[in-house]
Order: sequence, then structure tokens, then C-alpha cells
Amino acid sequence: MGLRSFIHRMTAPRANGHAAVHGSMKLVCVVNQSLKMGKGKIAAQVGHASVESFLRAGTTHPAHLDAWLSGGQKKICLKAKDEAVFAELKQAADKEQIPCHIVRDAGHTQIPSGSQTVLALGPYGEEHLDNITGHLKLL
Repeated sequence: MGLRSFIHRMTAPRANGHAAVHGSMKLVCVVNQSLKMGKGKIAAQVGHASVESFLRAGTTHPAHLDAWLSGGQKKICLKAKDEAVFAELKQAADKEQIPCHIVRDAGHTQIPSGSQTVLALGPYGEEHLDNITGHLKLL
């Protein structure tokens, strides 16, 4: 799909029968602290994760995406000690059918190729995401 088609799909009125979603929505990005990434690297990886999760939610969870877009696009960044935490969070998200995406680094700069840098969860209901990530600390 081209950018123009995507923008149209995101901004056109919904006529596809998806039920509206109510309540507070947010997008959660969890950063792998074991990689010791610099601030700029973290910012870039969070950007990659956010965009990819946003795009996927447009296909798999359009009503949640609409609610998130109209509700101010709340985002939060949390810390995870390593990739094992990502596996636990992803399993919990998959169980609840929450959109998510793990960014794997290309290895061009600071860290080894294939390293899991950031896990994005959502956009989805804030309560559901808090149940999964509430034990993690803010970045």
C-alpha cells in the first residue's frame, strides 16, 4: 500500500463495520536496558517501534487506533532488564490479542545485528496494557 492510500485509509470516515472502542488508549514502548544504548539510539528505536505498531494496529485493530488517535495519542516508555522480559510481555499481549512489535536492530551502529531493542504494545486499552506492564519502571 502506498503512503497516499494509507493516509486516506487513516483519515477517511469508517464504513467498515468496526465497533467503536471506548475508554483510555495508549501505546507502550518497552526498552531493553541490557544493551546499554545511548539516548539517541533509544529515541530512534522507540520511533521505529511506535510507527510499526501504529501501522499494524491500523490493519488489525482499527477501532482501537481510531480511539487512540482521537484521544491524544498517549505514549509511555518503560524499562526492561533484558530480552527475556520481552518474551513474557509478548506472550501476554498475544494471549489478549494486543497489537505489538519487537524491533530488531540492523547492527549498523552501537549494538549487534538482530538485538531486540524495543517492544511496542498497542495502541490498546490503557487498563489492559497496565495489567501487562504495570510492574515495569518508567524510562
